[in-house]
Amino acid sequence: MTIMGVAPETRPARNRRRVAVTVLIWLLILPGLLWALVRLGGLDRGPLVQLLSFTPYVAAWSLVPAAVALGTRRWSAAALAIVVVALFASFVLPRVVAGGRGPTDGVRLRVMTSNLLLGGADANVIVELVRDHDVDVLAVQEFTPDAKDALAKAGLGDLLPYASLADEPGSPGSGLYTRFPLRQAGSQRNQGGFQQAYGVIEPPGAGTLLVESAHPMAPWAPKANGDWRRDLAAEPAADPGGTPRILLGDFNSTLDHAPLRQLIATGYRDAGAATGQGLVPTWPYAEHPGIPGVTIDHVLVDRRIGVRQMSVHRIPRSDHRAIVAELIVPKA
Repeated sequence: MTIMGVAPETRPARNRRRVAVTVLIWLLILPGLLWALVRLGGLDRGPLVQLLSFTPYVAAWSLVPAAVALGTRRWSAAALAIVVVALFASFVLPRVVAGGRGPTDGVRLRVMTSNLLLGGADANVIVELVRDHDVDVLAVQEFTPDAKDALAKAGLGDLLPYASLADEPGSPGSGLYTRFPLRQAGSQRNQGGFQQAYGVIEPPGAGTLLVESAHPMAPWAPKANGDWRRDLAAEPAADPGGTPRILLGDFNSTLDHAPLRQLIATGYRDAGAATGQGLVPTWPYAEHPGIPGVTIDHVLVDRRIGVRQMSVHRIPRSDHRAIVAELIVPKA
C-alpha cells in the first residue's frame, strides 16, 4: 500500500540507515580519541610533532561528534565522545582560566620577547612598545646586525642601556637588553644552531635573577625533530634552590608538546596559562597564509616569581607577535 504515491520505508532500509549513521559517528569520534591519547601519552614523534600544535582546534572539533551522538541517542558512542571531550578539556581549559599566578608580594618587573623574522621586524614599533609598557628586559630572536643597528637608531639604548648581544646574519642571532646592569653576560649556541643570549640582573629592591632569550630549533620537518627535542631538553631547568630564572622567547613549541611540558615541570610557570591567555596565538602572522595560529612564544618564570598580567602585540614585518608580561620577582 502506498500513501500519496510514496512507498513507506521498509524495516531493512531503516536498519541500514541506522547502522550507517552509527558507523559515521564512530568514525568521527575515533580520530579525536587517537589524538587525545597521543597528547596524553606525550607521543609526539615524526609528523605528529607539528600536528599536535593544533590540539586546541581538534579539542573544539571533538564537541561535534559528541553532540551528534547525543542528538541521535547513540549512547555508547556518546559516552566515549564525552570522555574524549573531557580529555581535551583537561589539556586546554587550564590555559584559558587564569590561575596559578604565584606570589603577589615582591618587586615589579616587566619583560618582553619578540622574534624579529630575520631581523626585518619594525624596530620603531618594538621600541615604542618598550617605552609604552615600561619594559625592563627585552629578549629578541632572529637578531641580525641590521636589526641591532635599527634598534639603536630607534632609541632602544636610551631605554635599555645594558645588553648581551649575539647578532648574526639570518635566523641564528639572539639578543638581551635590560634597564639594569647585566652581569655574567654571554650567549650559547644550541644543537639547532641558534644563539641564546643570557645574563644576570638585580633590579632595585629585588634579588638576583637569571634571564635568557630562548630559541630552540623549529620542528619544521621530521628530520629536524631530533634537534628540536635536544634543544628543549638542553634549556636550563628551573633551580628551586638556586637563583630564580626567566626564560622568554620563541620556543617553537606549544603546551601540547611533551618536551616543553617537561621543561616547565622542573619548576617554571607559563605566563600565558597563568593569566588565562595561554591560547592566544603568537604565530604565524605573516608569510604563512592558511596556517591556523598557534602559541609557540612563551614567558617561563621560576615558580617563586608571580605573574600579574600578559599581553601580545602585532609587530609589522614579523611573523610572530611580541609578548609583554608584568612579573613579581622576589625581594632582596
